[in-house]
Amino acid sequence: MEMIQYNRFTAHLLLLSLILVVPLAVATDVKYCDKQGEYDVKVQGVEISPNPIARGQPATFSIAATTGAAIDGGKLVIEVSYFGWHIHSETHDLCDETSCPVSTGDFVVSHSQVLPGYTPPGPYSLKMKMFDANKRELTCIGFDFSIGFASSVADR
Repeated sequence: MEMIQYNRFTAHLLLLSLILVVPLAVATDVKYCDKQGEYDVKVQGVEISPNPIARGQPATFSIAATTGAAIDGGKLVIEVSYFGWHIHSETHDLCDETSCPVSTGDFVVSHSQVLPGYTPPGPYSLKMKMFDANKRELTCIGFDFSIGFASSVADR
């Protein structure tokens, strides 16, 4: 089964539900939205598991981060683009994606989802903003990923 390996995060996203046939974690290259910005939450990386991706199957996106101050709650705002065109937005309660309150130090935001079998293959990019309960932006990251041409059970 031929698949294109992809780079990216997450969080919870209709387009982020991907399955990988071989249970491997893939670390993705993450870029901050503002390269000169001083974000309160620093992101070390994103892992997507399993790998490679198959449409119509579950995948888990885990974002490793660290914070210098406790976070009582907030939200994640996710935007997805396909070939550079905005195609999807989602907002999630931060406490649904990690344990709250988030203590000072390292933590992981994790989400599992199934990408629909009809999702087109190709290059995607994801942008995720994290806000605290007072709507103050804690971080903003972006990363790219690809969905391969592999068929899933839903395609058959």
